Amino acid sequence: MNCNNVSPREVDGVEIVSLVDNSVDFASSIERGDVEQVRKWVTKHSGEEWVKKHFQFPFAEHGFSMLIRIFVDEKSHSVLFDTGLSKGGAVNNARRMGLDLTQVEAIALSHGHYDHFGGLQKVVKVINRKDLPIVVHEDMFKTRGVANPDGSIRKYPNFPEEGQVEPAQLVKTKQPCLLAEDTVLVTGEIPRKTDFEKGFPQHKVRVEGEWLPDPWILDDRALVIKVRQKGLVLISGCAHAGIINTALYAQQIAGPNKMYAIIGGFHLAGKAFESRIDQTVRELKLINPSILVPSHCTGWKAICKSASAMPRTIVWNSVGNLYRF
Repeated sequence: MNCNNVSPREVDGVEIVSLVDNSVDFASSIERGDVEQVRKWVTKHSGEEWVKKHFQFPFAEHGFSMLIRIFVDEKSHSVLFDTGLSKGGAVNNARRMGLDLTQVEAIALSHGHYDHFGGLQKVVKVINRKDLPIVVHEDMFKTRGVANPDGSIRKYPNFPEEGQVEPAQLVKTKQPCLLAEDTVLVTGEIPRKTDFEKGFPQHKVRVEGEWLPDPWILDDRALVIKVRQKGLVLISGCAHAGIINTALYAQQIAGPNKMYAIIGGFHLAGKAFESRIDQTVRELKLINPSILVPSHCTGWKAICKSASAMPRTIVWNSVGNLYRF
């Protein structure tokens, strides 16, 4: 893990498997060569016999997790980004698809909400590595909640304490840092510069027995990978910083490269966020990624508008999709 230099190495390729997300779609066609549905790639990877005996379709839940494999200099590295909502969802989906989580050499968490860390403890037990870093932000340990329409507060589950993730080690940083031999960039805190991405207004934090406003969720981070002859691949958990702020900052710190792919949650679902959809889609068109994969908390309204504006660019994510760049 390197937090001194934040310029990621250029890699030969990357494979990203959607391990946990809100939807499954095993029937619709995908008209892109760099995306494969789960049964297709699992058959190539493990063979027909394994599929007949062991394969089970993965399931969806309101959570997010991506398993990332990077290829560089005839070596490969595996990093896990988020761990889903339920205790066993990420682990069970990996088993159903024949994926070996023991190869994971680092975990990065996008932010401290339960639908992104719910499976952390079980994932750590399966990986079972003493030197496993879990990259976190100190704000992830705060007591948090959301205001209901009647003014009451729905408290979120607490983030695991250090002793609950042994033998792994929590690594706290607000700054950008590099994982997997400097091939995966964790953005660190993302500057809020756009005038329309205004955080999560109902979000609260408990301080000295009192619930206080906490709209900015400053622990929100994303991952960036620089792929040779393609450009930047950006993976967002929820984009509480705003997906446009996130993409612009990724380009700023990873170098002036084309944004080739944007994958993950954009947090545009719900009345407090849907007013941002049109402006977000306009800005995404200007960024002009080659592939756009809005997932998790993006919401169907934002996905449909994105598909209408960028029909050749967008892919509907399903748990089990493999993205190969």
